[in-house]
Amino acid sequence: MNKIQKNKITKELKNKSILVTGGAGSIGSVLVKKLLEYPVQSIRVLDIDEYALVKLKKKNNDSRLRLLLGNILDSNRLDMAGDGIDIIFHLAAIKNIEISEFNPIETIDTNVNGTVNMIKLLIKKNPSKFINISTDKAADPSTLYGNTKLLGEKVTSWAGNHMKKTKCGTIRFGNVRESRGNVFEIWNEEKNNNKPLSITNPLMKRYFINSNNVVDFILNSITIIKMGEILIPKMEIFNIKTLANEISKSHKIIGLRQGEKLEEKLLTDEEKEKAIERKDMWIIKQY
Repeated sequence: MNKIQKNKITKELKNKSILVTGGAGSIGSVLVKKLLEYPVQSIRVLDIDEYALVKLKKKNNDSRLRLLLGNILDSNRLDMAGDGIDIIFHLAAIKNIEISEFNPIETIDTNVNGTVNMIKLLIKKNPSKFINISTDKAADPSTLYGNTKLLGEKVTSWAGNHMKKTKCGTIRFGNVRESRGNVFEIWNEEKNNNKPLSITNPLMKRYFINSNNVVDFILNSITIIKMGEILIPKMEIFNIKTLANEISKSHKIIGLRQGEKLEEKLLTDEEKEKAIERKDMWIIKQY
């Protein structure tokens, strides 16, 4: 991130109270750490994982950090968490494809109804900015997870177009290398146990980005969003077999999981036609 961008972000964050839902997760914890480098007034982290909140506190012993144990499906808890908040980063979600496919009601509750609860919070509390975090699996979705995140994008864009006091937008990105439960974590565990690496299909391709880059992108987005835009960083696509070969040449093919594609898209062809292309991103205006 260059100095000009950092200065713009500093101006946006100075003396602000911030809420991060799912802030004790893989991306959320990196985001919180980065936010603490700026002159913010306070950061409230709302998460259902008590142990992850404890770990976050140990890594960031800062008096501006507030740890809130709670669920985005609990409107009363959200009401307390959002009181006096200026900026909200919404990361809380059920993300695992297999878990979501076998637990559709819980996934829809969290990813759709939970996001609707966030929008209701905006209407009630009127923060200045709301950033919703989505996934490339929302582009022409084939999984339950992808469909729920697409609905989250839709309701965020609706809010961005209709709310006068809160600027809303969505960040859509691919796989994060450092996220918990990702393919690299699985492969390293298999290698350490002298097992072949599990590959769904040798032709599979996926977009990857590292956590620091995606967090910088998220922070930069608060200077861009206005009316429900979807911001998508340009990412490199990798063949899964090629990535596996960097760890071990021993593989086992386990087949595609329910709804999985051989290759994800960052944006659909229709979206690409109307998107504004910049050097490092696409911006999809919704209205």
